[in-house]
Amino acid sequence: MFKNHNWLPYISATTTSLIFGLSFLFSKKALNVASPFSLLSFRFLAAFSVMTILVLLKVVKVDYRNKPVKNLFFLALMQPVIYFIFETYGIKFSSSSLAGVMIALIPVIVTIMASYFLKERASKAQFAFISISVAGVGFIAFMNSTDSGSTSILGIVLLIITVISAAAFNIMSRKLSSSFTPMEITYFMMGLGAIVFNGVLIINHAIYGTLLDYFKPLHNKDFIISITYLGILSSVIAFLLVNFTLSKIEASKSAVFSNLSTIVSIVAGVVILHEQFKYYHLLGSIMILVGVWGTTYFGIKAKAINDLIKVKEIEEIKIT
Repeated sequence: MFKNHNWLPYISATTTSLIFGLSFLFSKKALNVASPFSLLSFRFLAAFSVMTILVLLKVVKVDYRNKPVKNLFFLALMQPVIYFIFETYGIKFSSSSLAGVMIALIPVIVTIMASYFLKERASKAQFAFISISVAGVGFIAFMNSTDSGSTSILGIVLLIITVISAAAFNIMSRKLSSSFTPMEITYFMMGLGAIVFNGVLIINHAIYGTLLDYFKPLHNKDFIISITYLGILSSVIAFLLVNFTLSKIEASKSAVFSNLSTIVSIVAGVVILHEQFKYYHLLGSIMILVGVWGTTYFGIKAKAINDLIKVKEIEEIKIT
């Protein structure tokens, strides 16, 4: 029987997917009253403010002394900065089906990059189940598309950069987990996100002489509720769990759980927004769940076997 603590990273990854899946619902509500940059600015400002209060009250501890902070900057640059900017405009200049398929490629790109940069080798079984999960997302995105517009080359390029930045974040977070705690990584990410997005928003308002409009979205109750969820749960808690997961299991295994967000977003749309649920949603969801189950099962099995081998090696050394 597998030890209980072996399940913690997978429980963490599943919880993250639940949070991220519901974030689309709150983002949609917020974007009804504010621009994308206003949403991102207040989201990460709220996240950074909450974490700063916790640090000042010594509820949580961060210590960057004698640590490679420069590497943290590049990690935070990949996500949230580059990822959210290029995802927003990539979707704007492309069809929804293409965007869904491209984002679904993240686990595959992570697996490839992890094998090269981290020397993490996914087994044939794990790679097969990762592919099934990705195919499920791609199937839903393709069938669900009602966008009849054309996709520009610019949109494709922006989405490619989005996928690469997300994959790079997974690799870098996994690598930096040996130098920083999940809290230290998350706090730095929220801080850089708050500075960059608010800086861009303020400069944009200054250029057009609309600085007073900076606070305008805060007059809307739905926006405040959305920012509370996106800033605290979807940013602080979710990214903290992401960084914790990446400190415990391989990047390729962690990335596949992001596809669960697709199922959560579908369920939220059907239950809360009364959107239609069609046969391809069910088929795609089954593919995703099978893929995640297989990746989790063979990942835990491989870890248990490796742990057993290590124990035997230690016992043999003691005997000799």
